[in-house]
Amino acid sequence: MELQKMNGHQSMDGFDGLESVAERDEFLPHKSGGKKESHFTDFEGKTSFGMSIFNLSNAIMGSGILGLAYGMANTGIFLFIVLLTFIAILSAYSIHLLLKCAGVVGIRAYEQLGNRAFGSPGKVVAAVIITVHNIGAMSSYLFIVKSELPLVIQAFLGQHENTGEWFLQGNYLIIIVSACIIFPLALMRQLGYLGYTSGFSLSCMVFFLISVIYKKFQIPCPLENIYTNSSLSNHSFHDHSVNKTEEDSCQAKLITINPETAYTIPILAFAFVCHPEVLPIYTELRDATKKRMQTVANISILAMFVMYLITALFGYLTFYVAVESELLHTYSSVDPLDTLILCVRLAVLVAVTLTVPVVLFPIRRALLQLLFPEKPFHWARHICIAICLLFIVNLLVIFVPNIRDIFGLIGATSAPTLIFILPGIFYIRIIPQEQEPLKSRPKIQAACFTALGFVFMVMSLSFIIFEWVTGQARSRGGH
Repeated sequence: MELQKMNGHQSMDGFDGLESVAERDEFLPHKSGGKKESHFTDFEGKTSFGMSIFNLSNAIMGSGILGLAYGMANTGIFLFIVLLTFIAILSAYSIHLLLKCAGVVGIRAYEQLGNRAFGSPGKVVAAVIITVHNIGAMSSYLFIVKSELPLVIQAFLGQHENTGEWFLQGNYLIIIVSACIIFPLALMRQLGYLGYTSGFSLSCMVFFLISVIYKKFQIPCPLENIYTNSSLSNHSFHDHSVNKTEEDSCQAKLITINPETAYTIPILAFAFVCHPEVLPIYTELRDATKKRMQTVANISILAMFVMYLITALFGYLTFYVAVESELLHTYSSVDPLDTLILCVRLAVLVAVTLTVPVVLFPIRRALLQLLFPEKPFHWARHICIAICLLFIVNLLVIFVPNIRDIFGLIGATSAPTLIFILPGIFYIRIIPQEQEPLKSRPKIQAACFTALGFVFMVMSLSFIIFEWVTGQARSRGGH
């Protein structure tokens, strides 16, 4: 037994030594003498601890926050809290696996971890999944701009309905926002420069959170106009909600299971995905160590957990079964010209708009790793990729009708891949067997973690497809 313990200690010492050597060789500034192969991470990180938290929190906190109250309405308070806690813990563990792999092999690029684990196919798969997922995330952010900005302008003009002018057309507005705000920010060479805009974006969402809490005590229940206003028929209300009695419609449920529950887990998983941004932020972190970056991740996840839970709870306790898949639409149905809600809409619009460049950064990095792995930085490539990505995302937002389709499908496919499957497989393949045998506890945990990802993906897709085929018809029109 003593010999086993001694071997274990030696193994861990060897592991730490291997990790520290890899980090030192790869990440510390090199002296100018001698020729050296160029890497993405061959510069000293200059982004502060606080700015890194802002950037990672901003990457986590996306448009998924607007769907969480709807998720709670379809799971119940207790089940929602259990699921949210579960997903948050698994996200933190997943980041731990990624950072462990990065420390051992001295690489801070998701795509290169794929390359180290499986060669070129692994690199391609990782890059494609990051690209698809983050394009889905950018699309959902711009979808909010498309649906909310016309309402904000309409309220400023004191109009109760859209009169059809071009400046009240969401499709035109997202093109203008993309060209005038997102594109210039997307040209930043390093992610760390976006720390200030990320901090401002988070402050806007804190204002949104405070307003949701305040409105809980201002809006009465039941809301009769919610159930009788025919103009809301395209906003994801269902017949069973209309037939609710007043007592049922204003009663909080601890556990609820219905066909819509299938959407809740993907929405939660999508709300916590920040994994494509973790390694770029790690690269630029000042005095970067694995422990320091894990602390950044843990603080960011905890902060977003609290924000998500409070937003979902107070949003649900305001509207109960009447809450929509997009929370802001539910408020606008009460009073379209409410000044506070107008300010909240503006805050959310600013927040999601400023998040898009942060999410675009890992896509561009993945494409550069995939298409130009040996090429030095060049402004032409940097700018062209940003233009192409924004063009594709604008097309998606203009032609995909419902934000829940984006949340559900992307969350059910790319989110479990990025959170569960790839980090677990990378860990098993990359950590040397001399340090951690295949039957060691950490690798068994990583294998179970990967298997959970496959189960989660299959179940979520099955539920969603089954509901599309047999369940209630979805709205085909845009918001």
